[in-house]
Amino acid sequence: MRDQLIQVVKTVAQQEVMPRYLKVAHERKNDGSLFTTADLAAQEALVTALNALHPCPILGEEMTESLQHSIWNQHSVDIWCVDPIDGTSNFVHGIPYFAVSVALMRNGRSILGVVYDPVSDECFSAEKAQGAWLNGVPLPIAETAPTLQEAIAGVDLKRLPTALAQALSANPPYASQRNFGASTLEWCYVAAGRLNVYLHGGQKLWDYAAGSLILEESGGHYCSLDEQPFWEGQPWARSVMASLNPELFNQWRDWLRTAR
Repeated sequence: MRDQLIQVVKTVAQQEVMPRYLKVAHERKNDGSLFTTADLAAQEALVTALNALHPCPILGEEMTESLQHSIWNQHSVDIWCVDPIDGTSNFVHGIPYFAVSVALMRNGRSILGVVYDPVSDECFSAEKAQGAWLNGVPLPIAETAPTLQEAIAGVDLKRLPTALAQALSANPPYASQRNFGASTLEWCYVAAGRLNVYLHGGQKLWDYAAGSLILEESGGHYCSLDEQPFWEGQPWARSVMASLNPELFNQWRDWLRTAR
């Protein structure tokens, strides 16, 4: 099914997303985030294609919050989790960093995931206990930094506790920092070895459903900011610290423990 899902995601991106790139108006949802007709068209196309591929409930970012919670709380064994365009702000403003993300979840955990960047034509995918790939090449594809001081960090300061965000800004423990604005791809960049450590203060289910599996199947390590197992608790605002390398993960965790 992985190859079929890759084809579904690529087709939707090429037919519904890219023809609207830089050509659509945008609106704001109640939470302040942007959405466009491209988000809605892509989600509708994914619903149709995924129902044909593997019929089960579909939870999408562009559904109402009450419907999302209802689907999650009442779903059967399998559920599709869809982010039709992750990085809509980038998409709207012409920044070429956004993705279509789809995960198949079973009993609340991801078993199949695809994240596709249609601008670079990079497709990240993973299947539970089978591995992870970038355009068919096994992940990771780059060696990670040996120490935290040499690391490239992916950090979203906006959703972190104030004291921790200030500590990272005033005295960062890594060599350099990035925040690209599309969580689904950031997980994949950690899995590929492009980002050496990662930190985010609160992601929703569709932000991490596919990417977390891709990182996991690449051999990566992750947990919540309070060092609890990532998958515990409700799925709507999970924090994460992560790294591909176990030694680097330990260094990152230890620094965050003292700073927060």
